[in-house]
Amino acid sequence: MDTIFALATAQGRAGVAVVRVSGPSAHNVGRLLCESLPDAGSFAVRALRSGGELLDRALVLTFAAPHSFTGEDVIELHLHGSIAIIQRVLTALGDFDGVRLAEPGEFTRRALENGKMDLAQVEGLADLIDAETEFQRAQAMQTVEGALSNVVEEWRARLIHAASLLEVTIDFADEDVPVDVAPEVTGLLADVIAQVSDEVSRSYIGERVRVGFEVAIVGLPNAGKSTLLNALAGRDAAITSEYAGTTRDVIEVRMDLDGLPVTFLDTAGLRESDDHVEAIGIERAIARASKADLRVFLTDDVTELPLTPSPHDIVVAPKADLRSDGTGVSGITGAGLTVLVQDVKAVFSGMVAQAGLTSRVRHRTSLQSAVAALEHASRLVNQGPEVYDFAAEELRTAIRSLEFLVGRIDVENLLDEIFSSFCLGK
Repeated sequence: MDTIFALATAQGRAGVAVVRVSGPSAHNVGRLLCESLPDAGSFAVRALRSGGELLDRALVLTFAAPHSFTGEDVIELHLHGSIAIIQRVLTALGDFDGVRLAEPGEFTRRALENGKMDLAQVEGLADLIDAETEFQRAQAMQTVEGALSNVVEEWRARLIHAASLLEVTIDFADEDVPVDVAPEVTGLLADVIAQVSDEVSRSYIGERVRVGFEVAIVGLPNAGKSTLLNALAGRDAAITSEYAGTTRDVIEVRMDLDGLPVTFLDTAGLRESDDHVEAIGIERAIARASKADLRVFLTDDVTELPLTPSPHDIVVAPKADLRSDGTGVSGITGAGLTVLVQDVKAVFSGMVAQAGLTSRVRHRTSLQSAVAALEHASRLVNQGPEVYDFAAEELRTAIRSLEFLVGRIDVENLLDEIFSSFCLGK
């Protein structure tokens, strides 16, 4: 394979910039740049030179295959973070024969191909890089550390054992098999089906943690929705006016609520309107609010609205600054704002406690395919040894679905899409 290089830290001026080089010529390139490399697994400060010109004095780290991120020989150059230095070092690396700039995600792809990571861990790494909140970081980290992969391997091992029991019965179909394997096989299948099905149901919450929860603020026109959104955001994200129907489109503000990724949605006031544009905004508001994870109803009477609150939705009186009873919430004075935020966090914290290890539609699809095959296999086992060969084939289908989840088989069509989201240095 080619030796590849790229800037592994963010573009632009910084205190330190890291350039990574990986591949069969990485160590040779390092020796040509700095005359001598530190021993594998160690680091030292070296002068980097090209054509006799001093480029920089850098901290150089050396990794020998397979003990590196990619599983290949790797060097890392920790440079002074000047844009000019970075560009000059990258140019010098590109002048070596057989050495080229890495493609997006190519370092991680090589880690996958060299068995340093599986596909689930690769996706977890992408999520870790994109994580904006503590819950997103924690979820992605457990995937990178192999929590999902380990559980899938446990399920796979049990299914292989169940399949082997059936295969023995098939192989000795013309002889007396001393043990009836059906009870053990059905027990194994029932246990795995229950666990995989549970993970499927939990995956929806895991997905919401990864992409973020949505809270729609709904109410009549002039209920104070936009003012409340601005108060939550701490800035003028939405236009406020005393005239009804000011908000026509859905306005979004993304926030970090104590580690929870939450997007608040300001929607059009819900009422009947002869204004064509406002009517479109109201339709969008109803559709978006219906799909949101949580709705905050700013109203004294929910029957006035065309939406019915769900059990976990929050109903709060608007414009507390104009009320004499001290109830409700006000975006102008901030009254009731802390309580509202705490209520929102309480709802989502309860959901997060139920989150599983999976967080993508691809994961859920693979698990659902496995469950369908396992349920079919279980029914076949109960029909007797005459159809054990069909049951064994269903088990193999389920095993392949689990292997597809972690990237053991048939994932080439997914790789380009997954790695295209990575930066060059990863």
